[in-house]
Formats: sequence, structure tokens, C-alpha cells
Amino acid sequence: MISFVQVSKRFPDGTVAVDGLTLTAPDGAITVLVGPSGCGKTTSLRMVNRLIEPTDGKILIDGVDVAGRPAAELRRSIGYVIQHAGLFPHRTVVDNIATVPVLLGASRRDARNRARELMELVELDPALATRYPHQLSGGQQQRVGVARALAADPPVLLMDEPFSAVDPIVRKNLQEQFLRIQSEVGKTILFVTHDIDEAVKLGDRIAVLREGGILAQYDTPQQLLAHPADEFVENFLGLDRGVRRLSFFSAEAVPLLTEPVVGPGVAPDQTAPWTLHVDADRRPRGWSASGAAEGTDLISIGHTFEPAADSLRAALDAAVLSPTGWAVAVDADGRVVGVASQESIAAAIRSAHDIEALDKSSGRETDGPPTRFADATRPVR
Repeated sequence: MISFVQVSKRFPDGTVAVDGLTLTAPDGAITVLVGPSGCGKTTSLRMVNRLIEPTDGKILIDGVDVAGRPAAELRRSIGYVIQHAGLFPHRTVVDNIATVPVLLGASRRDARNRARELMELVELDPALATRYPHQLSGGQQQRVGVARALAADPPVLLMDEPFSAVDPIVRKNLQEQFLRIQSEVGKTILFVTHDIDEAVKLGDRIAVLREGGILAQYDTPQQLLAHPADEFVENFLGLDRGVRRLSFFSAEAVPLLTEPVVGPGVAPDQTAPWTLHVDADRRPRGWSASGAAEGTDLISIGHTFEPAADSLRAALDAAVLSPTGWAVAVDADGRVVGVASQESIAAAIRSAHDIEALDKSSGRETDGPPTRFADATRPVR
């Protein structure tokens, strides 16, 4: 647990970077600091491992004031991941990861064995162990950075915009791998980002800071999106916060139709406006309009959604992006299980909101970790 107690930081020129910050990052959870540039996110993070010393207040880790520990000892006990990985250019991948265990007294052999275990955890090819950072892609470097931060099995992990320097596809993959790793290791993580979508996707709790280093709101992602504390938070979240909220509702309740789905040699249902053609394995081939002549070129389906794993946001996105306005639902193996109209998805959204409102009125509201859905972007066809 990381606790900020009335923490402030004023620089010699009079700039106030952080002003009276009080919050607690719970054990085993991801707490995200987010806000506009210059709001004190990185300064707050760096005060935890004393790369920056606070002017006022206290920072406690599991009840112990970090100011009472030698800075070097403190830093070796905290994992730290930064934007460009910060790897030692003259060391191989395996020796970069082994750095902290060696500093803590582990033999080089044991440290390298631990490093190879962590390479497997972050899904790095073992063949990369003897390469140098300049021989890796940006995404691979960031994975090495995460592995190095975990090498000494620290209880606390600090991450300063670790995925912002890679392209969107790699970033999405790193985020998903990060959530998988966290589900296995359960660290107490303080994570800095300027991207509200990343904060909502990764955070168990989110702290929104306003300019001047003042805490504007500290809440779960669901509550933050549903109930912004003020106009600043509402504007920071953006106009599509309602769509983001759908990320926390399962797509399982979306009603599916199977009548418009036809396989090889099956006559289409002439009453349906569109027909979805599938192959012998029930994988989607494309749409045709009702009454279209046989042999007519099929229309792309856009992308699919998986009701058992995806959210209502993914289902809605699939329907909106579909040229026909209908979303194609598939199982885990990519086989079509039905189709859903925009109207049926809208009905599922209304139902989810009604259930949420009922839970609140009956006192069943919980403040636990957010429900996470895969929401994998599947290929456009």
C-alpha cells in the first residue's frame, strides 16, 4: 500500500508541482495517475522512490515513511519502468534484467536464470537473451524494462508512461500483456499516463490531477466515468465517456439472431434485410442484401465480437463499423454464433444501465476491481 499524506512539492523557482496530495494506492492493485501536462503526475511518482524529495507531507509504503530509508536501498526494493525502457546499452537483455538481483547479492548464474524465467513471463523469445537493446524493437525493449523491474520481486512497481513511445498496435498488445502479468504477480502498481483510455483500461483506481498538482477526483474507472466530480474532470474525460463506460458491461446479454446466417447450399431467408454467408466451418464470409442474385460479391463484415469475452463497447463498435449496421458474433474459435442489430445492442445497453441502477438502489453496489473484458479487435473481413 502506498499512501500520500498531504504531500506537496515546490521547486526553488516557486513552481508548485504537487499541492497537498492525499490518496492511498491499495495493495495488489493498479492505481493510475492521469491529467494534463504539468499537473504533477511524474513528480508524484518520483517522490515515492525519492528521485524527487517532497517539500511537505509524507509518503508511506505499508505504513513506513520512505524518508526514513536510505535512498539507494529504497530504490532497489521498488520496480521502476520508464517511457523509453532506460536499458543499459552495453548489457545484453539477460544481463539488463539481472541487474538488480546481482546488486542485491544474487550470483550472476542465479540472476540470469531468474532473468530467463521473466523473459518467458513477458513473452520474449529466449533467443533474444544475448542481444543488446539497440537490436530490439521498441515493444521488445519495453518488455525487457518490465522484466527488469520485476527481477527482484519487488512489492511495489512504479511505471511512468511505459507504453507511450510505441505505435498503437504494439501499445495495445503491451497493455494486454501487462494486465495478464499483473493477474499473475499481483503487485502494488502506481502508473502514470496522459491517456484517459489507457487509464480506464488498466486502472483499478484512477487519480485525476488538475494543473497545479491538485487532486480533482480519485475513484474507480466506473465511478469516474459515471460521476465526474466537476467540470474539469468531465472535460478531461471527453465527450465519449459514455461509450467508454460500456467497457465495463458484458456483451453476453446481447440478443442474437441466427436466421440471417446461411451456410453453403442453404437458401437465404428472404424476409431478412441482410444475409450473412458462412463457410462449412461457420466462419464468416460476408454479407449480401436480401434478394441479391447468386454470385453477387459479398460485403465485408467489418470486425466481429465475442459475447463471452467482449464488452458492450466492442459489440456496439462492431455494429457501427459494419457496412450493414449488423454486428457478427463469434465464439472463441471464430465461428459465427449469430448476428445482432444496432437496435438489439441498444436494448442490451439500456438493460445493463437498468440493472446497474437497481443494484445501487438496493445497496448492492461494490467498490472492487473493475470487470475487464478482452475487447480484442478482430480482423476486418
